[in-house]
Amino acid sequence: MNAFPTITLCMIVKDEAHCINSCLESVKGLAGEIIIVDTGSSDQTIEICENHGAKVYSYKWKDDFADARNYGLSLSTGDWILWLDADEELDATTKSKIPEALANTNAHLLSLTVFNYYGKTIPVDKSNAYLIHQLRLFRNYKNITFHNRIHETPLLPAEITEKDIESIPVSIHHYGYLQDIVEMKQKGQRNINLLEQELSDSTHSPWIEYHLASETYRQGKYQQAFHFVNQSILLFLQQSQKPPSLLYKLKYAILIETDSLDGAWPSIEKAILLYPDYVDLHFYKGYILYKMKNYTEALQAFEKCLELGDHHTKHLILKGMGSFKAWKYKGLCLEQLGMMDEAHEAYLYEKEYKDKLELENNTSI
Repeated sequence: MNAFPTITLCMIVKDEAHCINSCLESVKGLAGEIIIVDTGSSDQTIEICENHGAKVYSYKWKDDFADARNYGLSLSTGDWILWLDADEELDATTKSKIPEALANTNAHLLSLTVFNYYGKTIPVDKSNAYLIHQLRLFRNYKNITFHNRIHETPLLPAEITEKDIESIPVSIHHYGYLQDIVEMKQKGQRNINLLEQELSDSTHSPWIEYHLASETYRQGKYQQAFHFVNQSILLFLQQSQKPPSLLYKLKYAILIETDSLDGAWPSIEKAILLYPDYVDLHFYKGYILYKMKNYTEALQAFEKCLELGDHHTKHLILKGMGSFKAWKYKGLCLEQLGMMDEAHEAYLYEKEYKDKLELENNTSI
């Protein structure tokens, strides 16, 4: 077995005393170096970080998350970079797999499964989560940097291809979308302000329109959100790129939220043709057909959801779309079709999944 490579944790922080201790505890024994880029904390953040052995560097905020992250990269000496936010934690049960994965991979970047929780506050209901794979570990000194003023992502050199990227069965728990944290940090308006700055650049990425759609959707501004998501899809197409799957997820979520079934059906079929393994799109199809009282075809859609499951996290997946939520709606369809015994069985499966989640909720992450 190869020697275990060294890991540097890189983070940007400002006034994170409410959560950063848990984050740093989650990497104890894993990250040999911790680089903290502080953008102006006035609470106990710096002291907490230094108590964990972190190197803390002051940074003048320039309304640019990528620039701040790249400053942290320039100070890092580990073989690999792990990047987290203060409102995230490595999963205690899977993080031990990281050292061996790094020692035995030829990849340059590794994807981890991120659980993005929603709801009001901690402790979270673990059934309320979006799952997706994200690039969170990459080799240092490979000229990998971050780009985008907000919702920054690793910018890969041209020589890095899909074969240089692997996924490992390690999870990150992200609490930054919980209502209490969003309100405390005033994230919504801050994000929109930064995105509007990006939008003014004529060379901006179509992702900017998507993120504006996402932010306005969370604020309940559905008309604006629908405009931005359609603009994003159009811009990707104009650049001869296949629009990413989560754009279609958001588009049909908006149409369902506004009860615009005529706009959602049958056009969702075209989105499913593009992404036939995306369980959320099949669930939306089933829900639309159920609302239209087409219970037979809706039942088929929910059965497809159960076939796909919740595991295709290359897409942004709402937890339960391929399990307990699909069992519930399968049962509702069966009831409408007069198949009461089969409906009862479906509800039993739904309960079985929910009982497992309740057990998870009663244990700490």
